[in-house]
Amino acid sequence: MSDPFSCALSCVRLSCRSGVIGLLAAACALAACEPDDRNAEATLPYDNEYPEIRYARSAPQGRLGRLAEAVESGAAELAYDDGRGYLDAVLEALAIDPSSQVLVFSRTSLQTRNISPETPRAIYFNDDSYLAWIPGARTIEIAGYDPDLGPVFYTLLQDRRTEPAMERELGACLRCHDTYSLSGGGVPRFLLGSGYTGTEGELVSHEAWILTSQATPLRSRWGGWYVTGRHGDARHLGNIVVERAEDLQDLEALRVGNVDELGGLFDTSSYLRPTSDIVALMVLEHQIEVQNLISRLRFESAGRPPGESAGSVDRHIEGLVRAMLTVDAIELPAPIQGGSGFSESFQARGPFDLSGRSLRELDLDTRLFRYPMSYLIYSDAFAALPDGARRAVYARIREILTAVPGEDAFTSLTREDRAAVAQILRETLPAVFVD
Repeated sequence: MSDPFSCALSCVRLSCRSGVIGLLAAACALAACEPDDRNAEATLPYDNEYPEIRYARSAPQGRLGRLAEAVESGAAELAYDDGRGYLDAVLEALAIDPSSQVLVFSRTSLQTRNISPETPRAIYFNDDSYLAWIPGARTIEIAGYDPDLGPVFYTLLQDRRTEPAMERELGACLRCHDTYSLSGGGVPRFLLGSGYTGTEGELVSHEAWILTSQATPLRSRWGGWYVTGRHGDARHLGNIVVERAEDLQDLEALRVGNVDELGGLFDTSSYLRPTSDIVALMVLEHQIEVQNLISRLRFESAGRPPGESAGSVDRHIEGLVRAMLTVDAIELPAPIQGGSGFSESFQARGPFDLSGRSLRELDLDTRLFRYPMSYLIYSDAFAALPDGARRAVYARIREILTAVPGEDAFTSLTREDRAAVAQILRETLPAVFVD
């Protein structure tokens, strides 16, 4: 077994060469943590830099924290399956739809020995919880967005001989899932990235590894991931297993797209789905970006009296508003379609205005969402922002939605877009329009 601390350090060195501080983890929302190293950090920088948050000293109270407490007290029982361990039980307990499954085969997690193109890491998610599972691995990794603490991380040992216990991770996970790798000045975050990956799941080219967001061109996304669904002649890096570094000289010849199921690429029988849905991947990228910005704003504005601001807080407000309005999101080069059932289950969750419209409604022809405003505006994470910060975000959104197109910098937002989003919010979240 590789030493998790050494592995984390090597990843930090990699990220510095790539111009990004912190681990660039292709395993998206979770970095795998070894259970015997779970709380290696005696004191986290957050304790001193953001004392109002009480990150290490407070028990998480969100969906994931409540489940962990219920499992510990015996109020919740998790059924064990000989094939998948606690996977099915935890998905049900966290209300995560299996259609959200996406698969990553790059070994940029600390739990590397079980990951390969033949045994990719399955990630499942909903609005506030993420679960990662690998066939044969000793743990399930679980992360969640806690309204008070931001991203929190747990592991669950896959052993039916012991009582299930969800252990909170304050050590190895946060060496990666921190914007400055616990060197100070950072906050917890989720991660998702793309890089060229070889036959053993190793990164073939460190310099080509990038964090991705809704602004990343499709052709640069999902290296080290499997991708299923239809996307016409659009290109991406999914499904590419690089056998030799020199093969990258003819990258176009390696691209594999428009795959409905993954059975032709590896044995999918151990997994809940034979898919890694392209729409789920795009929603995941949007969600992680917005949640990380909410977390940064929450930490930076904690403890400030309502109405008091600072330049850094104002910048975080503007960044969050831009991400929520999807103004920097790419235009799709071709229509896309999933196929796992994720699109249908995601859109069904609402809430809906009187005309039946929802911020979860997908476009998928020229952009991801039909209406350019993040559904995360309804989330507990957003609602838990300090009052002053939340009201400032509302005020900025109102200002943009009521502005005349062409009179501000948000040129991608048409008059119709602004009117539709404003009406949906007036009927589903009227607080946005209350001074």
